Amino acid sequence: MEMKRIVLTGGPCAGKTTALSWISNYFSKNGWKVIVVNEAATELITSGMSPVDFTNPLAFQKLLMGTQLDKEDAVEVYAPCLKDKDKVLVVCDRGICDNRAYLSKEEFEAVLKYFDYDMTKALDRYDAVFHLVTAADGAEEFYTLQNNIARSEGVKEAIELDRRTQNAWVGHPHLRIIKNKGTFEDKLKNLMSEISNFLGEPEPYEIERKFLIRYPDTELLMTMPNCEKVEILQTYLVSEPNVEVRVRQRGSNGSYSFTKTEKRYTDEPSKRVEIEKRISKDEYLKLLMHADPDLHPVRKTRYCIMQRESGQYLEIDTYAGETEYAILEVELPTAESQAFIPAYLTVIKEVTENPVYRNVNIASVGHLPHPEK
Repeated sequence: MEMKRIVLTGGPCAGKTTALSWISNYFSKNGWKVIVVNEAATELITSGMSPVDFTNPLAFQKLLMGTQLDKEDAVEVYAPCLKDKDKVLVVCDRGICDNRAYLSKEEFEAVLKYFDYDMTKALDRYDAVFHLVTAADGAEEFYTLQNNIARSEGVKEAIELDRRTQNAWVGHPHLRIIKNKGTFEDKLKNLMSEISNFLGEPEPYEIERKFLIRYPDTELLMTMPNCEKVEILQTYLVSEPNVEVRVRQRGSNGSYSFTKTEKRYTDEPSKRVEIEKRISKDEYLKLLMHADPDLHPVRKTRYCIMQRESGQYLEIDTYAGETEYAILEVELPTAESQAFIPAYLTVIKEVTENPVYRNVNIASVGHLPHPEK
């Protein structure tokens, strides 16, 4: 059975309720068994358990996270019992990292620790995250709270909460922001396209632009609320021509998740078929036995940044032993989309179509190549 767990999140009055209906209807018709895990916070509040009733605010957050975890774990028991279904899509109406938008860093870490979690483990629960931007940001005339009695935010509060919620998920390798462009129907069609792209309906294309940049001010990056740092160790395995197979250890502070990725390149350099699956630590260690002896492991630190203006997700990779240059990748919805580069980064040149700057070539030479002087 193929089971994918995704999060549908967003700001107030972003369209999640309608989006959940669209997702259920569309993917059910395309062979997926769709299971929706309803939002725990709304259920608790509408049942009479409001956070304002708690003498200790963290007590409500523990109740909320525990409820969310239980609801999601119940699906893990149910899904394997299904008959005649080999594709299951679990859609979580918000995930446990949404709680981060309402807490300080220390408070959120304390709640995670209560459940024997850390940030790496929390993000790794979900295969992808799709954030719907509040109507208050870009479609203010449609902003209303009448469809959710658990909400009370004004326009400015809604925008601020939306941004904090986006920041709560920065660091996830598959985070997509769905902005208010065109009509509400256009917004939902964009969401459906992004989910289809992730699930591989019909093929899981990843489109990105890649740039060689000056080594960034990493201290500045870490002061930004929309930036998260992760450590990556990437090892390439023996594979057939025009196919890359790698295993990756990703995380921070000694807590890691593990994935196996297969990339098959198409005739368009910026477009490729990419199939990724999470694996256990034991599977990861076994696959390391098939490491390509001609390729070095690639060690890098990645800074994940969510751009407010464009809604694009940036990944800045700095490599071990390198102090002059770094690589910037911008993930795009289409090959024709424009990449927006923030002013605090200095681009040397675009290297999307330059095979010298592919990670597999960096693995072959053992370092990030410098541009010709």
